[in-house]
Formats: sequence, structure tokens, C-alpha cells
Amino acid sequence: MSSSIENLKTFDPFADASKSEEGSGQDSLIHIRIQQRNGRKTLTTVQGISEDYDKKKIVKAFKKEFACNGTVVEHPEYGEVIQLQGDQRNKVCDLLVTWKLATAGNLKVHGF
Repeated sequence: MSSSIENLKTFDPFADASKSEEGSGQDSLIHIRIQQRNGRKTLTTVQGISEDYDKKKIVKAFKKEFACNGTVVEHPEYGEVIQLQGDQRNKVCDLLVTWKLATAGNLKVHGF
């Protein structure tokens, strides 16, 4: 009789993001996360957009489209990460697919 408890194994939700780049361009995943700030404030981060695109122009378009503030932050492990104020996960997904920067299969949305 084997008594192994399966649900006590540790699960790292960011393990797939910490791997090295799977591919380039449209083959790699774009991770869209939400982070809780203080109180009700949230921050949406977009990571994994190809280096072929100018992220500052993408942020400028996001800011105009969503009426929120945003910036590009240099992360030591993940490279350039886009940060937007508020919960913009679904809007970012829709806009990236509309602009054909990514397919729906390449987008991975994290968060509560």
C-alpha cells in the first residue's frame, strides 16, 4: 500500500516563464500578469514581446487606447517588461491579437 500525497507537491506558476526563450518572434509566449499594489491598486505586466518591436511605441499606444499610465522597465532576468496601471489583462490580449503581434495561443494570462 503506497501512501503518497500528490497535492502537497510544490507548484511554481512562474516556472514556464523562467525558462530560456523557447523561440523567437511569434513562437514564444507572451506572459500577461497582474500584481497587487497597495489597497485596490493593481499593475499589469506584459513580458515576452519580441525584440523586433519598439516597446516604447507599444506602451504609448496602450496608454492612449486604455486611458492609463504605463512604462517600460528593464528587468535583469526577463529583459524589457511593459507595466500598465490597473487590470488591463483582457484588453492587452485583445489588442495584441488585433494588431497581429501575437496569436491567441501565444498569450498566457496569469493572475487571480
